[in-house]
Amino acid sequence: MRPLAVADLGDVAALEAAARAAVAEARGGAVLLAGSPAVGEWAGHVDDPARPTWVGTIDDVVVAVLALAVHGDAATVQQVWVEPAARELGLGDELLATAVAAARAAGCTRLDGWALPGDRDTKNLYERAGITARLIVLSTPL
Repeated sequence: MRPLAVADLGDVAALEAAARAAVAEARGGAVLLAGSPAVGEWAGHVDDPARPTWVGTIDDVVVAVLALAVHGDAATVQQVWVEPAARELGLGDELLATAVAAARAAGCTRLDGWALPGDRDTKNLYERAGITARLIVLSTPL
């Protein structure tokens, strides 16, 4: 695991595309994607203290990414994605622990993240880090 570098930009763009494709298929995913623009311009995240981003690697291959947004006294996990074949190796846990430490170091008093209904992998990741639901939004199309 390491901070995002310019050399990683193509890899994280591909990870984001995979994440968005997976989210699009999930319950609630279309709504989330409609209200959440792609992180996209990853180059702006390199060395930006307001948008710290880290990548997880296996044998120098980028297989995971976590982008954090720091705003005032709160930080938000904008995106966290681990390639399915690289899951259960601890990369997500390590990325999230780094994000929590960075948010604390930036003076944040809260860290927020999102998980879609039924996305047990993401919920488990957050819960292992002590992050629990504080609001559940219920909705129906009209």
